[in-house]
Amino acid sequence: MNAETDHDWMKRVLLLAQKARGKTSPNPMVGAVAVQNGKVVGEGYHHRAGGPHAEVIALKKAGQSAKGCDLYVNLEPCCHHGRTPPCVDLIIASGVRRVIVGMRDPNPLVAGGGIRRLKSAGIEVLSGVMKKQCNALNEVFIKYIQTSMPFVILKAAMSLDGKIATSKGESQWITGTHARAIVHEIRAEVDAILIGAGSVVKDNPSLTARPKKGKVCFPTRVILDNEERVSLTSKVFNNAQEEKVIYVAGLNLKPIREQKLIAKGVDVLKLRERRGLLPMKAVMKELAQREISSVLIEGGGEVYASALKEAVVDRVVFFYAPKIIGGRKAPSAVGGDGVARLQDALKLKDTSIRQVGDDWMVDGRL
Repeated sequence: MNAETDHDWMKRVLLLAQKARGKTSPNPMVGAVAVQNGKVVGEGYHHRAGGPHAEVIALKKAGQSAKGCDLYVNLEPCCHHGRTPPCVDLIIASGVRRVIVGMRDPNPLVAGGGIRRLKSAGIEVLSGVMKKQCNALNEVFIKYIQTSMPFVILKAAMSLDGKIATSKGESQWITGTHARAIVHEIRAEVDAILIGAGSVVKDNPSLTARPKKGKVCFPTRVILDNEERVSLTSKVFNNAQEEKVIYVAGLNLKPIREQKLIAKGVDVLKLRERRGLLPMKAVMKELAQREISSVLIEGGGEVYASALKEAVVDRVVFFYAPKIIGGRKAPSAVGGDGVARLQDALKLKDTSIRQVGDDWMVDGRL
């Protein structure tokens, strides 16, 4: 097949893989298409961690037609035993003639080993087809597997002059329904939502994800509260017995409060404070150890500042409403001390801007 055809089939693979967005963590999103004489004989995608891999689904659908076919997959087939057996064994046994791979697996347990196994079995392998798009699709998995840290998104909604509330503390709603709908879509795709105590006290949010399509879902709720400000009757603790809630506190957390949180089903995490703040890198490391591969930070300004200062943020999503709030006491999106020199300002890359309803969404990477 020619390069153009390979790209066309890989596009189909990526569309399949995206069907499981937000559902495969801590695994990557993977699609697979088996092609025989220019026709699809089997295809599939990885639905969830612990479920069959995309290659397995595609080849089982193909059956006998898998022999001599071309198999397209956006991520290098695995060659190790994890939650499921290695995919390369089935690929080899199925008699596949050629495997076209989008990107190599960054997992040290694979890292080219799957490709080498296929080649040693006499299977032709073409790697790097639409590599950039394949990497972008699984940016969360790549960060998590390479660094043992979650992929972190910082999201804020503000006025045109950068205010997240009025001087009296009113903040609902600065942006409109279209922007809020996108936030719920992002919530539905992450493993956890992190929020500071101040935002819980002020807004009393539920931190659920209510996407337009699909059921209400419950990402893990992570509350930072080293001053014990959050009421134990707050909505963030609802359903803690069924849906995971992590309460992050200082080492001096009162035993009676800790006992009450545990009785609610809350996972209590105690960390040593630094200059009166909970260390964000330490928080993220603890979350990664709990197989949380993606985190959405939703506030407030001091939490944003801490996350940016400790360089744990990978993606920034800012929503701007065409409103001017003003007021020197009105809080801005990012608190802290900020930078003293313009040359030290954080610069976004791969930035996009689009209108959502009456608002604008700025999306970029750090």
